[in-house]
Amino acid sequence: MPHHVTGFEFSEDALAVRAFIFEFWCEHGRGPNLREVHEALDLDRKRIKAAYKQLQLGIVITVDEDTQNCNLLKAPPFSSFPSQVSAYIDDEFHSFVGCASESIAFSHMPPFKDKEVRLEGFCACCLEPITLVSKNFELQSVSPEGIFLHISSSPHDWNNFTMELMCDSMNFVIDAEHADRYERQVARRGVLVNLDQAKQFVKFVADQRMWDYHWKPGVMMPEVVIEIFRGMGVDVSNWDG
Repeated sequence: MPHHVTGFEFSEDALAVRAFIFEFWCEHGRGPNLREVHEALDLDRKRIKAAYKQLQLGIVITVDEDTQNCNLLKAPPFSSFPSQVSAYIDDEFHSFVGCASESIAFSHMPPFKDKEVRLEGFCACCLEPITLVSKNFELQSVSPEGIFLHISSSPHDWNNFTMELMCDSMNFVIDAEHADRYERQVARRGVLVNLDQAKQFVKFVADQRMWDYHWKPGVMMPEVVIEIFRGMGVDVSNWDG
């Protein structure tokens, strides 16, 4: 998948598949397989795969392209495999979250309205537990206090092929000292984002996902992303190169 993709429109199949994926994942805590998409939407394998390709290009899902059955890996804020954050609803495990950044927006999805979501993560440096409680896109509590979102890849490298690198590089850290130690562990420089800034970052997508059936495909614009963070007061010097 190319890094820079010009704007395009999702097909009706892609819109229907996208809506179904999120509804299914919210209800079941996992993504649907091909048969479940077929039975819900009466689409055959070729049409489902074509929709998946559009949705991956539009930065909505990640599919394992080496599988004949197009296994869904991610549909942020959801992950099909163990990730940095686990989501609990009514004290029961619901699903793995795509990344630390997406966890901030998890409670904003319509099926979770007025539900308290507990997000269990860890510091990327020392693996000490981090717990956030969120309701209707508002953090109710954070433990320990003062944690940051650490981003260890440049927006210029996000979504080179899929969103995997972007998601993998967004982690919680307890403080700036832990961030520095983590950077040494993985031999990468990064930026620190406080939770208020993280919410501003995810708000645009969070306000559309499942709220607007016709929300547009995502487009990667690294320079714009960097300026957005800079405008929020984030030190982006490690991205300026």
